[in-house]
This record gives sequence, structure tokens and C-alpha cells, in this order.
Amino acid sequence: MVATSTLKTKSSECISELVDRRYDRAYIDKELDFWDHCLAEPQRHADVAEDRSCQQLAKMFEDCLSRAKKTTLHCSSVLVPEKLTRRIAREVLRLAACEPCGLRGCVLYVDLELDKGCKRLERIAYDATVVPTFELTLVFKQDGAAWPSLRDFLFMGTCFAPTLRHVLKLSPGFRLVKKKLYSSSAGTVVEEC
Repeated sequence: MVATSTLKTKSSECISELVDRRYDRAYIDKELDFWDHCLAEPQRHADVAEDRSCQQLAKMFEDCLSRAKKTTLHCSSVLVPEKLTRRIAREVLRLAACEPCGLRGCVLYVDLELDKGCKRLERIAYDATVVPTFELTLVFKQDGAAWPSLRDFLFMGTCFAPTLRHVLKLSPGFRLVKKKLYSSSAGTVVEEC
């Protein structure tokens, strides 16, 4: 059975026509109930898929920060504001929605804004089998209002200072820079959040 937008209700005329074609009445009711449900909630399947992608992206960002903590940032821990990675993931999905390959065509550069410029944390190709169609540069910002820990002050200037000694606190703000790779006329989009 095919559902179209012209079938609006379970009219007796429509049902009797299907019964005349030798369809079982219970089958017809079941099919019509299914399509009524689908028409009532058209975004449900799309929302579930988008939510799953959002969770995967947020997890990718958290994993990136976890790896960078010891390799690039040389700190003992990174404090991330609640739901920051989820907000970033939603923005990335929004920016990828109008691209030819969607998120699969994205190369994502993750940076951290420091006093002296930006430090590259990682390069992530969401799907390495797809030729990239756009680049996103995510710039995390440090929380400028964060106080350095007392332990950092105690270890400053001593020869016994551990290499992993400070806590990095991220700001709830971030910057996303989008650059299209397939179009010379398209400019760069900068989103400050």
C-alpha cells in the first residue's frame, strides 16, 4: 500500500473501494493506522538519527580533548562546561546540513585559543572514505576568569615540578569557521557561539 498526501482520513468510501479489491479489512485498518501515525510525526525518525549523530560527535570532541590533555596540552585535566560538546555538535550538524555530502564530507580541525594564538589539538576526518567538501575549524576558548590552582603556584620555579601539573578550564564559548573546498566563489563562514 502506498501512502500519499491525498489520503487524508479513513473515509468509508476509500475503505470500501479497497475491500472491493479484495483486501482484508483488518489489514487495511492496520496500514491506515501506520500511515496516520507516520504523517502525524514526520520528524521522529529524522530526530532520532540526528540525535545519534549529535551524541557521536560530542563523544568525538570529548575523546579529542582527552587525548590532547596529555599529548598537546600537557595538563592533568581539562574541565569542560556542561553540555558544551553537545552544543558544538549541534552547530556542526547545522553547518553540515547544506553540504553535498553532509557531515561525511567534513574535515574538522580542533584548536585551542591561547594567549599567544591558537594551538592545533587534532585533525578529524569524519569519514575518511569520502573526499572532503568542506573544512570546519573548531576553536575552544579558555576560561579567562579561572583562577590558577594553588598547586601551580607552589610548583612554579622548582626543579621538582611535574610535567602534568595544571588544570585547563574551557569557556562555554567557542568559534566555528567553515570553509568550502569545492567552490571558489564561496566565502568563509565564521560563527561565534
